Amino acid sequence: MENCIFCKLANHEIPTNIVYENELVTAFEDANPVAPVHTLIVPKAHMDNILGLSDPDLMVALKDAIDQVAEIKGVKESGFRLINNCGADAGQTVMHLHIHLIGGVSLGEKLI
Repeated sequence: MENCIFCKLANHEIPTNIVYENELVTAFEDANPVAPVHTLIVPKAHMDNILGLSDPDLMVALKDAIDQVAEIKGVKESGFRLINNCGADAGQTVMHLHIHLIGGVSLGEKLI
């Protein structure tokens, strides 16, 4: 999508701090982190939200990215939270599928 900032970040059109990348997915640091570890995992191909996810190869690439980012950021063993906001009422502000990997501190049991 022409004006999508996450498309541009994921495809190196705008510089960002890339944590991990495979052929289908890019992971980069969140610009407004809520915890010591706050990385966004984003498909390179545009889709508005997780409801557009149907490609099995992309599903595997996202899972692999989650595994690798958790390892790289040092939270694989201690734990981390994955958040995917789907739609405006859920708090999605950039309409491009993205998964927040958050950790580095005890996040507690409450979700909101």
